[in-house]
Amino acid sequence: MKIAGSTALVTGANRGFGRHLAAELASRGATVYAAARNPDTLDLPGVTPVRLDITDPASVAAAAELAGDVNLLINNAGIDTRTDLLDGDLDLVRPELETHYVGNLSMIRAFAPVIAGNGGGTILNVLSVLSWVNLPKHGTYGAAKSAEWAMTNALRIQLAERGVRVAGLHVGYMDTDMAAAVTDPKSDPAAIARIAVDGVEADAYEIVADDLSRQVQAGLAGGVAALYPQLP
Repeated sequence: MKIAGSTALVTGANRGFGRHLAAELASRGATVYAAARNPDTLDLPGVTPVRLDITDPASVAAAAELAGDVNLLINNAGIDTRTDLLDGDLDLVRPELETHYVGNLSMIRAFAPVIAGNGGGTILNVLSVLSWVNLPKHGTYGAAKSAEWAMTNALRIQLAERGVRVAGLHVGYMDTDMAAAVTDPKSDPAAIARIAVDGVEADAYEIVADDLSRQVQAGLAGGVAALYPQLP
């Protein structure tokens, strides 16, 4: 789809990767709704702030009514509670699934008819390399992202006949607040935003944005032995 002249809504746009996505879209001539739970924290010029909590059905419905001209939805909002799958509090596990899976599904349910009614367009789900491979320290986040990936694949098929393309972005660590404690190599979120928007403009279904994600993708065919060589 053509980015210049499009109308986009980006969730979690007040900071981190979402802010870079909103800025990149605006710089390319898109009209941008920048959504956050607290729109007062949005300081990006040239965008329209929108109050949105993707885990609140009433908030999602209000955003869809307000932004009725959208033809590009980017589901970026996310959380990482770093909760251990075996020993962690289940009350911290649930919010991750409520955000990454149920919340993003709610956004798609609300905005797919809007996008179709506007002549078609694209939904981009910001996934992760952890959609494909998981480690204990990221167990809860990875499980939620894997669920979101499965949902992305299912809705991609279902919405294609309505003129709505569903794309997924796979990327490893980015230099944002969420990964502030990570010492492994991190990508520049501004660069990944450019790659993501390029992929949307090229009508790509799957955008694999960094070397780590490409390596893991290549290893999927090798099964458990290739993805988890540390296992006995």
